[in-house]
Amino acid sequence: MTVAHKTLRVGVDVGGTNTDAVILDLTPGTKNPVLASFKSPKTPDVTVGIQKAISGCLAKSSTDKSRIEAISIGTTSFVNSLVERDPRKLEKVGVIRLCGPHSRLCPPFISFPYELRAVLEGPAWMVEGGLQVDGKEISTVDVNEIRGVAAELKRQGIKTVAVSGVYSPIDHDIKQEETVRAILQAEIPDIKVTLSKEVANIGILERENATILNASLLAFAKVAVSGFRESLKSLELDTPLFLTSNDGTLMTCDQAEHFPIKTFSSGPTNSMRGANFLAGLASGGARKETALVIDVGGTTTEVGVLLPTGFPRQAGARHELCGVPLNFSMPHVHSIGLGGGSRVRQDAEGKVTVGPDSVGYRIDQSKAFGGDTLTATDIVVAEGRAQDVGDASLVQDISKDTISAATARMKVMIELALESMKTSTQDVPVYLVGGGAILVPDTLNGVSKVHRFPFFDAANAVGAACAQVSGVIDTFEDTSRLPLAEVRKAVEQRAIEKAVAAGAERSSTTIVESEIIPIAYTTGRARFYVKAAGPWTGAPVTHVKADKIPVNGASAQGTSSGKPVEPIPAANIRAKALPTSDLQVTAQTILDYKPTISENDEWFLSEIDAEWIATGCYILGCGGGGSPYSKALALREIIRAGGSIKIVDLKRIDDDGMVVWGGGIGSPEVSQERLVNEEYNEAILELLKFLRVDKCAALAALEIGGGNGMINMISGATPYLNLPVLDGDFMGRAYPTGWQTTPNVYDYTGRGADSLLPASLASGDGTVTFMTKAKNDREIDSVQRAACVEMGTHAGAAQRPLTKAQCEQSMIKNTVSQSWRLGRAVALANKQSNVGNIGKVLVEALGGNQCAKVLFSGKITEVDRKMYKGHTVGELVIQALKADEEEEEDPENPKEKFEGVMKIPFKNENLMCHHEANGVTKITAGVPDLISVIDSQTGEALGTPDYKYGLRVIVVGVTAAPQWTDTARGLELGGLGAFGYEDIPYEPIGQYEKPLSVIDEYGSSKK
Repeated sequence: MTVAHKTLRVGVDVGGTNTDAVILDLTPGTKNPVLASFKSPKTPDVTVGIQKAISGCLAKSSTDKSRIEAISIGTTSFVNSLVERDPRKLEKVGVIRLCGPHSRLCPPFISFPYELRAVLEGPAWMVEGGLQVDGKEISTVDVNEIRGVAAELKRQGIKTVAVSGVYSPIDHDIKQEETVRAILQAEIPDIKVTLSKEVANIGILERENATILNASLLAFAKVAVSGFRESLKSLELDTPLFLTSNDGTLMTCDQAEHFPIKTFSSGPTNSMRGANFLAGLASGGARKETALVIDVGGTTTEVGVLLPTGFPRQAGARHELCGVPLNFSMPHVHSIGLGGGSRVRQDAEGKVTVGPDSVGYRIDQSKAFGGDTLTATDIVVAEGRAQDVGDASLVQDISKDTISAATARMKVMIELALESMKTSTQDVPVYLVGGGAILVPDTLNGVSKVHRFPFFDAANAVGAACAQVSGVIDTFEDTSRLPLAEVRKAVEQRAIEKAVAAGAERSSTTIVESEIIPIAYTTGRARFYVKAAGPWTGAPVTHVKADKIPVNGASAQGTSSGKPVEPIPAANIRAKALPTSDLQVTAQTILDYKPTISENDEWFLSEIDAEWIATGCYILGCGGGGSPYSKALALREIIRAGGSIKIVDLKRIDDDGMVVWGGGIGSPEVSQERLVNEEYNEAILELLKFLRVDKCAALAALEIGGGNGMINMISGATPYLNLPVLDGDFMGRAYPTGWQTTPNVYDYTGRGADSLLPASLASGDGTVTFMTKAKNDREIDSVQRAACVEMGTHAGAAQRPLTKAQCEQSMIKNTVSQSWRLGRAVALANKQSNVGNIGKVLVEALGGNQCAKVLFSGKITEVDRKMYKGHTVGELVIQALKADEEEEEDPENPKEKFEGVMKIPFKNENLMCHHEANGVTKITAGVPDLISVIDSQTGEALGTPDYKYGLRVIVVGVTAAPQWTDTARGLELGGLGAFGYEDIPYEPIGQYEKPLSVIDEYGSSKK
């Protein structure tokens, strides 16, 4: 129960420049809940700054300390330790991945940059365990195996461990991760264990990374939280202390010690939650509207979306921190280099620029404060919009033209940032927070009203003070027995109960996020992500203790029974040490780089080749194919371990040589958990054995688009099948079904008898099937996908070996080279700051204007998607940018301007382009021509799952290879008619241009 007289909350936010504190009176009906706010300059010792800020608030408000119900702190202390790579605050982490035979080609730490890896990487193991997408065990945890791991941890003196299991977030009953923790604690009582299911969401690589980062901070977190507690004692405050989390809810000190990673993004979250509180205060109640929050600091401006629930919109499934891919909950924030200290410059031609460099917190360097540097603050002071800031007489010499140009530039910068974050085309309100909010004008395009609420400069501390308690459920559920709405309701109730158990007031706890995510190629199961939140009751917030899982008669409290075990060596023992610093790639590095081509015209891939090919494969995926990221990581690991991968031209193989082709089959969502392993290798070997083929001359990709464009490179590497991979594939892109392949174009049996069958399917954990006959080619794909679902919705699939003559006819040649060139072009554009011209850059890399075109550019304004018979279908809508929405461009290299709207229907991949402008509708491209949607800010491809409102994109079209377009059967299988658009004839974008071979350009004949 809430104690009546304890109605005050103190909120503290430790920022980069100041530590802010506020005191709120949360008594219902209070007209002036903000009693005081205080800013204290940042101090080397964070606790000193906290003490000063709280003391300042107490003095200003003459508050009776006994009325303070709780103190909550938002801090960047933990994330800063990682950013600084401070070995004094970070521990080496042992990692245990429960995966059975899966995911072993992407081991723990694989996606960490060298510098951070050198600080954090401890021994790692990939052991028995893990779940399938339907909740069944891949394999059972082996107690003695974990005991052997514990013995090695003990031998090495490792005290911190991260445990990650395949699909552990849906493991509610078996509790494999908890079982492993119990065994470890029984063997090593003082060991610190972090479970991945308690840290992040679906996507094992990113979840495991987050778990590792969390584990590395546990020792420092204990010290830091102890310091926070001591700071309150010195103020004689005997009151509950909380830290605020990434999603704007409260964490006890005990929780913060166990999960410091959950505080990483508390700063921007607190600002948005504080803005929501101040907005409700100004209007006499919760506004319950979607609003954009602009938080302006000394160096940057951050824009976030505040939802009607009062919580910030969360970032996409994946993001990076310190170069490490992660997927834990954090707010979606767009940051630009504009702040109060941003430098203002004017060149010889009179062009005015603002930022991105800044004087930061050294605002005394600005002219209005007696300094010599012209800053954004000076412009606002000179314009008369900040009368209480600085000395206006010191900026009188700034010309009106400079003021006007700088003001206009800042306005455009802010408006572009707002547009990229809006969730609809409607005008929305803006809430201003932060000390630099004086930079923002009172009117903005696309904004219904700009709000400046009282105490806006202390919104971050207000957000900390009013933080609530939450409960999150992220799970896969059976949707075959009950209506989807009923399943969703049950999951939402579980989230509410979880929040109430953590201390939320039941009557006021509501659902603030509820999302259903279908799984491709799967029916009867869906992923549910639900968050509930409510105000704190004032009662002690509970911290859920670790389950005591019995282990063969032992528990985390006791010692495991059984005989002593030998230590099990870690899986990441290397013959040579990894570098301790990361290679800095510059534009000149890229320009100077030449791939390694042997005298025999064999292209041996390097790490940089693999990275560029992955970028290009996703572009050629045309929205589908799944991200090649994990495959590129696996290739990189093979190369670092001394293995080699060689690419050859078809002409290099013998006339009687046989080519095996294929790749992965199943759901991209499942491959995020199971990652890549040797299931495709197994499918190849079993098929060759079944067919009694003694020798395979080479491997080739089923499709160059997406992850399958690289999986044959893994199988062909020297540690595995040691076979060359052909520079080509059998789609030239990605298509959603296995019968949409060029060998099938020339197979006039209509049953895949001369091209697709026999075929093998391997699960990777002991199951192999063969398909030898089908009544028609469509049946092959549907039967294989049904079998794939039984194999966990991910398998390796090898198709009937092809002769060299068949490959000469059906292979689309040099597509590996094409991927490489696209990736190189994107990398170079980024290093040369030329992404603004990425359309032209990509068209040139694809062969020029005769074969490729920029079909459109603009902003995504609508995305409609749903699952239909296992495929993601929908439509993307892109609106051309208005003149004032365009970024500044180079007048010597102008970009093509577009008008109207482009609509792109898709079925896993993009199907066609409808261009509507000035009342005229025209189809500007359609399959089999390639249609790729590119993020115009990065040059990277967007898959159909990546489409979201506000992204600025270009649409690139490429003429399809003649294998698709020269015959009626090619157009029948790969054209619009195959997708239900029978009445739309094929009109090519241009003339096909065969991609230039990397081997021919850089090979022996060119040396």
